Amino acid sequence: MAWQKSSFSGAGPDNACVELAVLDSARALRESDDPEVVITTAPATLAALVRAAKANRLSAP
Repeated sequence: MAWQKSSFSGAGPDNACVELAVLDSARALRESDDPEVVITTAPATLAALVRAAKANRLSAP
């Protein structure tokens, strides 16, 4: 699985970020400082999350 880091992430060792991998019919996400924990989701669900984040429509629990 090839992980991709956001271009907004810095290159230093203290720059934890979310990484994404494309699977056949799903998308995998992990946090770079805890790479053993991986979640998967459908492409449409991830796209909806990204759109909501870009539109600042997310709220804290």
